[in-house]
Amino acid sequence: MIELTRIAACHASPIFLSARETTAKAISLIQEAAKNKANLVVFPESYIPAFPIWSALRAPTENHDLFKKMAVESIYVDGDEVNAIRATAKQFGVLVSLGFSEKVRYSSATLFNSNVLIGTDGEILVHHRKLMPTFYEKLTWAPGDGHGLQVADTAFGKIGILICGENTNPLARYALTAQGEQIHISSWPAVWPTRMPQGAVLTSNEGVANGSGTEGKAVISSVARGANYDNVAANRTRAAAHCFEAKCFGVLCAGYLDASAIEAAAFGSNNPEVISQALQRSSRGATMFLDTTGTLLPGFTIDPETSAREQRDLLQEKEGILYVDVNLEDCIEGKQYHDIAGGYQRLDVFELKVDRKRRQPALFE
Repeated sequence: MIELTRIAACHASPIFLSARETTAKAISLIQEAAKNKANLVVFPESYIPAFPIWSALRAPTENHDLFKKMAVESIYVDGDEVNAIRATAKQFGVLVSLGFSEKVRYSSATLFNSNVLIGTDGEILVHHRKLMPTFYEKLTWAPGDGHGLQVADTAFGKIGILICGENTNPLARYALTAQGEQIHISSWPAVWPTRMPQGAVLTSNEGVANGSGTEGKAVISSVARGANYDNVAANRTRAAAHCFEAKCFGVLCAGYLDASAIEAAAFGSNNPEVISQALQRSSRGATMFLDTTGTLLPGFTIDPETSAREQRDLLQEKEGILYVDVNLEDCIEGKQYHDIAGGYQRLDVFELKVDRKRRQPALFE
């Protein structure tokens, strides 16, 4: 009998900038997923306490109070919130991948965009800090290090994680491929605006966004059009490339933006209505699965009342948990063609060295 791994990706909003309440919500989602026989439960980028969306649209001079709140509500990797989630993972015998904003005891304001993979025994298997905050994220988070570029060999597969824009970095992705990764988790925010949206935003299924519907009109690049960031296309492109190259399954877990987050991000701005409208019009991230060729792998939702299943390609406009069952033996066939960290690599020509030291501000002897 083939053993399948069931993955549960939580397309969920935090209780915005509340570590305690978001932790409670995360625990309830783990309990629900475990009830539905999930082996691996995945949360979005910086799920606790929130993703700093305000930095995309507001001037830094407006954001001192929001940064202070973010610093206060960020959590320690050995703090009460992570410990509570570790205890829940152990109680239900599930793996948990958790994105969070991490604070450290040597500074009151240095934060990291972090992720932990927690084992079925409640132990932390991988503690990763995003290598480099992307664009305006640098206003909140410091650069991480290579300590978390590790693949955990678990009973439910060899699992690796990269956070958001790190999935653009071919060296980071290759570092995980070189450890035999079978399930690749990529975590994403709910929105990631790069421009102040003007009017309605095209979805990934409309018009020029997928190369159709031009009706003979001249087509120019999305950059030349001044288009905002397409969270579906951009995220799927990177994740699919990794799945094809590594011959692994992909879990894209994006956050969900609710009304309370929009209100909090706009409050105190010089022009709160503009900020609110911009966030409402920004392209939403989607939670989905990919197979070992990078092709969309349909998942399913489970009704909490009736236990009825509904097949879904992705979750985007509503909160929920998307499930999929994967057979890890499907990782084998593609490596006959391109095993880029094995038989298809020229190790005599290329050499990659990864420094996994955890960086500290000082070494005291």
